[in-house]
Amino acid sequence: MKIAILGTRGVPNYYGGFEQFAEFFSVYLVEKGHEVYCYNSHDHPHQEKTFHGVHIIHQYDPEYKLGTFGQFIYDYNCIMDSRKRDFDIILQLGYTSNSVWHFLLPKKSIIITNMDGLEWKRTKYSKPVQQFLKYAERLAANSSDFLVSDSLGIQKFLKSKYSKDSTYIAYGAYPFSNHNEAVLEEYGVEKGNYNMIMARFEPENNLDMVLEGVAMNEDKTPILVVGKHQTKYGEYLKNKFKDHSHIRFMGGIYNLENLNNLRYFSKLYFHGHSVGGTNPSLLEAMASKAFVIAHNNDFNKGILKENSYYFSNPEEVKNILNTIKKNDNLQLVQNNFDAIVNEFNWEKINGEYLQLFEECYSKSGKRKQK
Repeated sequence: MKIAILGTRGVPNYYGGFEQFAEFFSVYLVEKGHEVYCYNSHDHPHQEKTFHGVHIIHQYDPEYKLGTFGQFIYDYNCIMDSRKRDFDIILQLGYTSNSVWHFLLPKKSIIITNMDGLEWKRTKYSKPVQQFLKYAERLAANSSDFLVSDSLGIQKFLKSKYSKDSTYIAYGAYPFSNHNEAVLEEYGVEKGNYNMIMARFEPENNLDMVLEGVAMNEDKTPILVVGKHQTKYGEYLKNKFKDHSHIRFMGGIYNLENLNNLRYFSKLYFHGHSVGGTNPSLLEAMASKAFVIAHNNDFNKGILKENSYYFSNPEEVKNILNTIKKNDNLQLVQNNFDAIVNEFNWEKINGEYLQLFEECYSKSGKRKQK
């Protein structure tokens, strides 16, 4: 099959979850003998025309100077290019800006959309933007040929809200076993003597809540705050906690080997995400045998079940810091690792996506029109 992946900033991953998935899945498809194309922003660090056999198509992306509005232009450019290439299947990752151009998608291609999380619930968006995202969600749900949900909660929502069936395929992670304590020297921490939180700097990821709990606590164990903090919200947090030297803003860390070692050797790993489906960084933490302390919501509980401690406010974060130890909860850590091996591993996830593609291709009449 000739397959395109739209909706990300490109591969290899320098940004987030969908980019990580696009990187792993596109290479997997090539290894299975398919012809695969991935759309990249024009200023993506990877400027070569291929990546491990995946064809890279760079398109102009003005987000760097226009902000969020630039994403609409980038998605428009990608979709217009896709009309010229006779793809069998187009996989759209997310819907926020590409859905408004749904009427331009090539009619003979099978459109499969991963519906991501409930984007309109993100508190970083104003009320008008949240209303637009609801509209975009409806457009994507009704204009795609097939839908994918990466959590059972999203699958249930799509069925109740739009009467649309979707295929549940979770996100994935690779079990991590290359432990290397020497990596810690680069980040100025010692084995088992630091905590960690990793997230985009957005309010709904509850960095503020976790760091308030850390600041309230008398213990000054370092906490590494991983994520690109050169944002308005990032500046707010850095200023708010500037007097707490043990709160260390590390910036983005994109070396997965280093990240996995940091997670593995940490004391407590806080996961504050509260919106979305199966969160990639959560699965990677589980795969790294981090001891996950998670925000109390249905999305996180759907993955971690009883194998985590949960928090809903800074006081609970403080209490967990004072009373909960990783060494006393190694069975929970192992249970989460086993879930990666048995349920959320990339080989299984990639295989389920490919199986879906083959089923969609065989049952869709679109390709027969050619």
